[in-house]
Amino acid sequence: MATTSTIQSDIRSALQATNLIISNPSLILSRVTFSSARWSFSPRPLLSSHYRISTPVSFRARAFSTESTEPVIKVPDKPPICTADELHYVSVSKSDWRLALWRYHPSPQAPPRNHPLLLLSGVGTNAVGYDLSPGSSFARYMSGQGFETWILEVRGAGLSIQGSTPKDVHQSAHEVSEEMEAVAKSVTNGTLSVDQQPSNVPSPPSDSRVSFVEEDSHLAGIVSVWDESKLVTKLTEIFMRLSERLSGFLSESELKIMFAELVDQISKLLVDSQLSERMNEIRGKLLSLLEARQNSAIAGQFRDLSQGLVNVIEEGQKSVSPQLFDLQERLSSIIEDFQKQLDLIVKYDWDFDNYLEEDVPAAMEYIRALTKPKDGKLLAIGHSMGGILLYAMLSRCGWDGRDSGLAAIVTLASSLDYTPSNSRLKLLLPLADPAQALNVPVVPLGAMLSAAYPLSTRPPYVLSWLNDFISARDMMHPELLEKLVLNNFCTIPAKLILQLTTAFQKSGLCDRSGKFFYKDHLHKSNVPVLAIAGDQDLICPPEAVEETVRLIPEHLASYKVFGEPGGPHYAHYDLVGGRKVSGS
Repeated sequence: MATTSTIQSDIRSALQATNLIISNPSLILSRVTFSSARWSFSPRPLLSSHYRISTPVSFRARAFSTESTEPVIKVPDKPPICTADELHYVSVSKSDWRLALWRYHPSPQAPPRNHPLLLLSGVGTNAVGYDLSPGSSFARYMSGQGFETWILEVRGAGLSIQGSTPKDVHQSAHEVSEEMEAVAKSVTNGTLSVDQQPSNVPSPPSDSRVSFVEEDSHLAGIVSVWDESKLVTKLTEIFMRLSERLSGFLSESELKIMFAELVDQISKLLVDSQLSERMNEIRGKLLSLLEARQNSAIAGQFRDLSQGLVNVIEEGQKSVSPQLFDLQERLSSIIEDFQKQLDLIVKYDWDFDNYLEEDVPAAMEYIRALTKPKDGKLLAIGHSMGGILLYAMLSRCGWDGRDSGLAAIVTLASSLDYTPSNSRLKLLLPLADPAQALNVPVVPLGAMLSAAYPLSTRPPYVLSWLNDFISARDMMHPELLEKLVLNNFCTIPAKLILQLTTAFQKSGLCDRSGKFFYKDHLHKSNVPVLAIAGDQDLICPPEAVEETVRLIPEHLASYKVFGEPGGPHYAHYDLVGGRKVSGS
């Protein structure tokens, strides 16, 4: 076991190194020299046994990496976007997600450390922010100080992908990397098109009206053939998905919202009062079946009601005003768009607790098994949501009376309670309405920022104010800011945002049940914490950071605000991306 003095030495070194890199980023260039990243294939066995750690849920992690000698799991090379020394993947039970772990070897010139270091990124961001360039790399700096450094990309971020085999993962990772680089190149050249958007970013629903009988669609003014069988089948599938498959993803109230939304859209197609009455009758019967949530035996009833719904539309085809002759096409479009919405809800079905209870513990278990620290603990640094995850882990483990597996943590621009501040994240509060969250199941943050970037950096600079959310004036080299904006952001599930917005409520961030408030148990932790804020952080202002620090036992907490009245100033991403270095 490591002695108390060696543990304290590692903690002091990590905290000092973090302080140093943030308060004086120029030291990255002036004091640390790195050789170019090398790709290593040194033999290392696959993780064959399973290690237990104290986490809120039980799970079993499986992993494979670029170092494995097993032919069925070997990944031959890294994707170009990954600038780490190695790229590893770890899987979580009961999920097809494979989480990417960027690994940086410690410098042989630095003193050996007793603990590996885990870096966690903010919401909707990936590992790129911690490693923008060899001369501005948080991860490289920490590995240069002797820490074996790992960056976790949680599900949906960066190179983390869904795949069943190592071959699938390897291929998908390279495809994601190529897409990210292509989008960045297109934006830089001013040629970004819809076709060049990353495939994992959902496109907005199309406004086009597609007929089921395409051969008749070119005949202007002629109504397409009414294909009842296809419409009935599609409607039946939707109702079955709402009743059974989606019951594991949506609450009862959310299911009602989704169902009401669909039927309301269909009802708007009809103007005949008698038809509307029949629609309401069918609506009531369908809702009763949805609430029953039985088994496949209700499929026949759904089909009968779907047939009745189609019959109502067919009658409407004959009775409503002539300008509504394309009722079939309109109904087809509604069904198509609704199916896309359901697919997005299922695909992006995770929240903050999934990160906390599954992703982070899986990564910690894998790193611990691979690096074998003497006391079984890790050091961790979290930026924005990454720091919130660390706070939540300390709170949960303090409440359970379990060991967190963390020797010390550093949080950068993180808080469990934003109410004392004027955080601009309040712009997300409209999504706190569950109905709105279901209408907008995902927020394609990466695509939106990529589209907005030219307007913020080129005349007439109509969106230049967006830059202040990311970096303070003159704190980041323009090329690094561009790379950060174009390569660092991902698509965010509305479900995740919905949970994070609870940090703006009186009791602070809570779990998905709404019963466990993370700030209530932070005082039970015994882990040293260094909390750092930026003086011009519009997303997580110093007041918000300080609010959480007050909850930590005084002898364990350190709090610092970076920035001076006359400059330099630090915005949200300056705490990890450094600032413009003279001569670079």
